[in-house]
Order: sequence, then C-alpha cells, then structure tokens
Amino acid sequence: MSGVPWQQGEAIPFVGAGPGNPELITVAGREALEGADLVVHAGSLVNSDVLVAYAPDARWVDSAGKDLETLVETMATAYEDGEAVVRLHSGDPSIFGAALEQIDALAEREIPAYVIPGVTAAFAASATLGTQLTLSGIANHVAITRPRGKTLDAEQDHVTEFVGMGDVTTAVYLGTHAIEGMMDRLLEAGEDPETPVAVVYHASWPDEDVIKGTISDITAQVEAAGYQASALVLIGEAVTGGGYDRSHLYGGWATDAGDDS
Repeated sequence: MSGVPWQQGEAIPFVGAGPGNPELITVAGREALEGADLVVHAGSLVNSDVLVAYAPDARWVDSAGKDLETLVETMATAYEDGEAVVRLHSGDPSIFGAALEQIDALAEREIPAYVIPGVTAAFAASATLGTQLTLSGIANHVAITRPRGKTLDAEQDHVTEFVGMGDVTTAVYLGTHAIEGMMDRLLEAGEDPETPVAVVYHASWPDEDVIKGTISDITAQVEAAGYQASALVLIGEAVTGGGYDRSHLYGGWATDAGDDS
C-alpha cells in the first residue's frame, strides 16, 4: 500500500472511531462514514452515537463474535457488489485492533484497503486528567501495553518492567479485570506503593469516570466501582500532572524547533 487513501468505493477504509465521543473522530473518518453503504463496527467498543451521527442510513454489522473469515466475506461481498464499505474500529486501528490481518485477508482477494487513524484511549484519558503522557523531568517515554491473560503469557507481560524504568508513563489497555494481579506484582517488584495510578472508564463517553489512586490502593477503588472492562489504566508520575521541569522549548535556549523536551 502506498499509504495514500483511494477514493471511497475504490478501497475499504479501516477507520479509527476515536475513544468514544463522536466529535473526536477525524474529518476523514467522518467523511468515510457519511459515504458508507455498509459499516462493519466493533460492537460495544464503538459508541453507537458515532454511527447514529455519521452513518444513519448505512447497514451496520457488529463484528463481535464473528471470526476473521466471516468478517472478510461480509466486507468482500458488499465491496464486490459495488457498495461503499467501512470497517470501523474503536480508538485507533493500530492499537490492539487486529486490523492488519483483515487487510491482508482482503488483499488475498485483491480488494485494497487503507487506514484512517483515530484518537486512541490513552490520549483521551490524558486529556481528561489534564496532564501529558510525557513530561520533562518526569516521563520521557510512553509504553502502551496489556497484561498477561488469554492473549499474553506471563513472560510476555512487561508491565512491571515498564513501570520499573521510572521515567515511563505506562498505559495499560484491556487490563482492568486483572488490576489486582498487576498491582500485586508491582509491589512484589519493590515499586513505591505511592506511585500514582489512574483508571479512566469510557474515556470521552458521556458516562466517563475517573478513579485516581496509587499502586497500593487503586485495586480496592476499581473493585468498588465494579469496572471489569472498557477502562484504561495509566501508571506513573505523569498521572498527577505535577513536579515536572520547565521544557527546553520555552526555556529560551532551544536550537531545534522540533525539540520540545
């Protein structure tokens, strides 16, 4: 793929719906939905308000519970019948979206596709918290990850390693149900129990909720709230938005306009 979108109808766009708020979809994503005859969407992960707002007259097919072959057949058949097809993923398709395997399967049928990126939940959560994922003197890196479970074995779980680096904001997707184990492992690894943690449920949705705490007390708060899914966990000092150094960009000594460290 060249990376340059085709005209709609000539290829299938894989659209990032954004974190939930319909206003946070990109202009390109909105325009793709507005021209769609068929939208294959990610079930409860995508706020239905996005579909109501931008694709009210399209046919909607929920991808939940359907295997790869069924999804590809649904999209391919509609495309071959001359329909404008949109595959709508939650957040950004590149983050735990399983988009590429669908695009590759379509390519095997000589059906082109391309990606329209979206706002991922970590960015919406950062905005809600009024902070930055990177902060001078506090967090120089961002790790996007998920904890062990059905998809990852224990040796593939690097949450403890990322947090242990100290200057990393660790964004944990798909892990609210496993928060007790995550926090226990961090404590066992010797992490400071007072390390800030925030859990943002349904970032940018109307029912958005924020729980702030620390490694030592966040589990009890999340369990009391009853959140098992649809929430992002952010771990690190940047969660509080305080204690950072003044950036070089505004310090009067920057020599590169792109250097905002």
